[in-house]
Amino acid sequence: MRVPLKEIDALHHSEFEFAVRDLMRRDGFEAERFGGAHDDVCDVRGVDADGRIWVVQCKHKQDGWEGKAIGVEVLQRLNGTAETVHGARFAVIVTNGRFTLSAVERSETYGVHLIDRGRLDLWAAEGRPLWTVREGVKPARRLPGQRRRRPGQTRAAAAMSALGRQGRPRDR
Repeated sequence: MRVPLKEIDALHHSEFEFAVRDLMRRDGFEAERFGGAHDDVCDVRGVDADGRIWVVQCKHKQDGWEGKAIGVEVLQRLNGTAETVHGARFAVIVTNGRFTLSAVERSETYGVHLIDRGRLDLWAAEGRPLWTVREGVKPARRLPGQRRRRPGQTRAAAAMSALGRQGRPRDR
């Protein structure tokens, strides 16, 4: 699945969240969209083949690169919930726009991975896996479908357990 930026730019913000979910699934993640008013700064939550949880905040910009840049306050909010609320190993912000210089400089301090328009193009349009467009992230050691399961646990139960759904509804 490859999605050109022109198509991404034309999406509604909620459709952008589903597109990010689908890109994660393409890369072998078990991924669900949670976006909405009470999502605790998590629009998409995914689990890779090693059971690592990825929390993604999506920021769709109608003006793409020309629109207002995403500032450090978004990083601060995601940093505050990613691990404590969602149990995430990785916190990611994906946008079809850009980030302020301050946000880029502070991203490492907050432990938040930034996927701007250029990296989104590599991920969505060129088809590269998510972990290759963000430096410093090692790919899962297992291939998709080789998830770690406890003895006697079904594949569906393992996926539900890994997502830590806590009663959250499926994609809205």
